[in-house]
Amino acid sequence: MKLKLVAVAVTSLLAAGVVNAAEVYNKDGNKLDLYGKVHAQHYFSDDNGSDGDKTYARLGFKGETQINDQLTGFGQWEYEFKRNSTESQGADKDKTRLAFAGLK
Repeated sequence: MKLKLVAVAVTSLLAAGVVNAAEVYNKDGNKLDLYGKVHAQHYFSDDNGSDGDKTYARLGFKGETQINDQLTGFGQWEYEFKRNSTESQGADKDKTRLAFAGLK
């Protein structure tokens, strides 16, 4: 039993969370970044309500544009994909996690 627990712990540490970002565009005061995160997690519990797969992935865009010398527009959008549901349940748990725009 202890050996199985150690194996699960090591696997969880290796796949705990992967985050990446890439600059897609950066020219003439306009900038667009693409980023993402994958979080693999599984709970083993006596409580069926909290037991099971808690895996998710996030994908987002972050951008800025120079309007003039004193004003910059910015925005961000992030979507979350939950992978702990069956195909018959559909994508009900997938959602826009973060969305905003503003001026600075």
